[in-house]
Amino acid sequence: MGLTSPARIIVISQFFGPDQSAVGQFLADFAIGASEAGHDVRVICGAGDYVADEVTARSVVQRESLESADRAAGNGTIRIARVKTATFSQSKLRKLISYATFYAGALWEALLIPNPDVVITLTAPPGLAWIGWLMKRIHGCRHVAWEMDLYPDIAIALEMHVAGWTSRMLDFPRRRADAVIAPGECMKARLLQHQIPDDRILVVENWADGRRIFPLPFPKQKPLRILYSGNLGMAHDVATIRAVMVQLANLPEFHFAFSGGGLARRELIDFCQKLGIGNVSFSGYVRLKDLGTSLAECHVGLVTQKSPTLGAVVPSKVYGLMAAGRPVLYIGPEEATPALLIDKFDCGWRFDCDDEAGVSALLMRLLEHPEELHRKGQNGHEAFIASYDKPAGVARVMQALGLPT
Repeated sequence: MGLTSPARIIVISQFFGPDQSAVGQFLADFAIGASEAGHDVRVICGAGDYVADEVTARSVVQRESLESADRAAGNGTIRIARVKTATFSQSKLRKLISYATFYAGALWEALLIPNPDVVITLTAPPGLAWIGWLMKRIHGCRHVAWEMDLYPDIAIALEMHVAGWTSRMLDFPRRRADAVIAPGECMKARLLQHQIPDDRILVVENWADGRRIFPLPFPKQKPLRILYSGNLGMAHDVATIRAVMVQLANLPEFHFAFSGGGLARRELIDFCQKLGIGNVSFSGYVRLKDLGTSLAECHVGLVTQKSPTLGAVVPSKVYGLMAAGRPVLYIGPEEATPALLIDKFDCGWRFDCDDEAGVSALLMRLLEHPEELHRKGQNGHEAFIASYDKPAGVARVMQALGLPT
């Protein structure tokens, strides 16, 4: 059922722009788009920036009132309540404390907002859907669970210890939501296993910002530059590309670049240093305003995913590469969303995890056939322009929520 305009929308997520996290950027894009359409958006989020692997809490709760950059487009506003939390880190104890303090602060802020029309809860941290369920019970509003990552599936896939009741606890509010947004068909398949009704699962693919990321000239053909940009975490397949790097170690015709952070990245640095692999470079996260330039410095964009995480995570890096006109080298399961995009638009290549021979053969071939790089990069950019630029992505979310645009 559609919502009236203007609608009163609450969005709850620990991460929100200008945080560097992908979730934070997607939410900021949606909030701005909704406000430009005339809706009033209240954002409840954490108080820090996603830099390296941490969210650093500020000393006080910050409250900001932001208006749309183009007020002529609508009369909506964005009001942001930034909740002070304990410092976020990869330490399990500190992460749990950070989550607990955010739950408490977010719930308090949500209860202070009168008469919302819809509450949107994200999965950072897991379990925020309980706040949406409670708000629905109190106000009779709609609750939409936006599942960027699926818990506890991702933890189980990574062989972490998960209590048996965790899935039941997380599924309770999820099953009672008016809608559940999944960023790919692969996640929808997982949600169906959680007994979420099919007609409540809305597949809404992610996007990139074509105003910030657009095709720039390819670098010189040699060395062939392979770039991994973003978080390299435990859900990403590193073993395959690591084996490829060993096969092509110190060959001047190839260069592997890793920009970002993550636990797996730290291990990869140690591995390369131990083996003396010299044709590799590591750098930190790239600011959003510089991301287009950074992606343009490669010939091929690398995206990886461990097979057991199929549907539990949906890599979004592929959209930025399509926006930049760079072909995608995806290492992961063939049913995953990046693989489906590559197959549909002929914008890259897919390999199974552990197929280092196939990946190495591809890179050797591309060294001699740069026209293949340009063709697949152009295919990806054309598909991006047609379906995956920010306005189209935000419109998909608005449509899924039944919001007038």
